[in-house]
Amino acid sequence: MNTKDFRALIVLAAIVFCFSEARAQDWPQWRGPNRDGISKETGLLKQWPATGPALVWKATGAGGGYSSLAISGGRIFTMGVRAGRENVIAFDVATGKELWATPHGAVFSNDRGDGPRGTPTVDGDRLYALGGNGDLSCMDTKTGKIVWTLNILQKFGGENPKWGISESPLVIGEKVLVNPGGPNASVMALNKKDGTVIWKTQSDQAGYSSAMPVQIGGTTQIVFFTDQRALGVDLKDGKFLWSYPKASNNVANVATPIVRGNRVFVSSDYGTGAALVEIKADGTAQEVYFTKEMRNHHSSSILIGDYLYGFSSGILTAMRFDTGAVAWKDRSVGKGSLVYADGNLYAFSENGVVGLIEATPTGYVEKGRFRIQQDSLPTWTHPVIAGGRLYLRDQNTIYAYDVKQK
Repeated sequence: MNTKDFRALIVLAAIVFCFSEARAQDWPQWRGPNRDGISKETGLLKQWPATGPALVWKATGAGGGYSSLAISGGRIFTMGVRAGRENVIAFDVATGKELWATPHGAVFSNDRGDGPRGTPTVDGDRLYALGGNGDLSCMDTKTGKIVWTLNILQKFGGENPKWGISESPLVIGEKVLVNPGGPNASVMALNKKDGTVIWKTQSDQAGYSSAMPVQIGGTTQIVFFTDQRALGVDLKDGKFLWSYPKASNNVANVATPIVRGNRVFVSSDYGTGAALVEIKADGTAQEVYFTKEMRNHHSSSILIGDYLYGFSSGILTAMRFDTGAVAWKDRSVGKGSLVYADGNLYAFSENGVVGLIEATPTGYVEKGRFRIQQDSLPTWTHPVIAGGRLYLRDQNTIYAYDVKQK
């Protein structure tokens, strides 16, 4: 290889590395790349100053609602109410400047706050957004142009739950997976290219949870947490495989299931609790344990190593995944939501308090906290870590904080 070719190879390798690094720092869907609340980023601050990390920018225009953020390709995607319509909105990662906004269905109204609840999902150059009234659209990420749209409640006969459709679409291969809650159309797979039905099954009403994939042998199962139960179906054809109702309550099943190997953790609040279920080779589900020590409300737990960290109602709790044994409990920043990155939990309370907590089962160790100026509604939008930044949303406002070590 001559010197010119060698230099060209080095440049190509550098480009590939930078592209891969940028993609690795994306947060393209609900709860991050693997829908588990975990960022793979490193080199982040281990301790915050008294005033919190530095604010990079603050942007308004996200509208009303609780939709979290998807970040991909230098863009931030979210949903919110503006000018009497739900909108899907894109912002520039570097500056917070609005790039486009696309009207997306009628406003969902509720005494606990109007607007969309789910988070858009990025798949290549397409964005899949599900609004509070069941409007599901596929859009171009660069322009916001709608490729196809349908209302999953109207089309499949589902009834909107009390606090609105809150699900974030799951995209796998050619399929978009959602829980419309209709008769014989509770859970389904749509073709991501045109929205046509690939399969649909069961008749549970919609829950507030978002689906998770789990690999059992050579089969990919999709776990849904409907209004009645956790259930598993075959990704390929929607074949019903198993059901587990004990962790369900009769008010709101919200938390996203947690998956490791052939074990699935499901949890709900309203006095109910959580269970670890093992999926057997024959497709049946067997309870490993049930506990009231982890009652996830609007927030989902995060599995780091052998321990789950999550808000059990209003108490931050560390619990061993395989046994349900509690390691510690602390009131921390108050009831809220979590993400994880580089050894620490980022907790965002519903009262606008943000905390950095070491993810260790040995005890509660806080490494800093600060507070944002809160709107009149609870800060229920879940935080995001991407590109060395912590992103928070409170209704119309998005905050970007620098959490990189210098």
